[in-house]
Amino acid sequence: MSYDRYLAICNPLRYSSLMSHRVCITLIAMSWLLALSFIPVTMIPLATQEFCNHNSINHFFCDLFPLLELSCSDTSLAQILAMALTVPVILFPFMFIIGSYICIAHEILKIVSSIGRQKAFSTCSSHLAVVSIFYGTLIGIYVVPTRNQLQTISKLLSLLYTVVTPFINPMIYSLKSADMKNA
Repeated sequence: MSYDRYLAICNPLRYSSLMSHRVCITLIAMSWLLALSFIPVTMIPLATQEFCNHNSINHFFCDLFPLLELSCSDTSLAQILAMALTVPVILFPFMFIIGSYICIAHEILKIVSSIGRQKAFSTCSSHLAVVSIFYGTLIGIYVVPTRNQLQTISKLLSLLYTVVTPFINPMIYSLKSADMKNA
């Protein structure tokens, strides 16, 4: 979506030729393949863990780090592997999105009319809000986890990216709709 906004604002005359149906399918496929390719790599060390009698996860859902806390065996390799794979899965797409929005902000600042700036900014603001909430919580949980992180904070952040973000996503995007503004 950030690439779409980038093309719409930075290359509006070439938008239809650059953002073809094939490009959309390729971007979607790359996103899914990147995310799905790391699942077997993290699941193999998890499957080799030994679990003791304690089988209750202190979390909303069966997440990787709370599940590793139940293990009786050494989880350091699984945790290091999970942390190492978090960088390409979370940070690379996030950096791509931020890079797109930096280019967009640079283009918006070049617009002379205030109405044009406002229109260009409103095109991006809803997506940027959702991306900030989603990636901010993901980075807080998976990229910078602390061993003594409070369970309540971890649960709250997990609730934000699994429930709150998908819930508010339609509301944020519908705020641009004239019909929603009138209602």
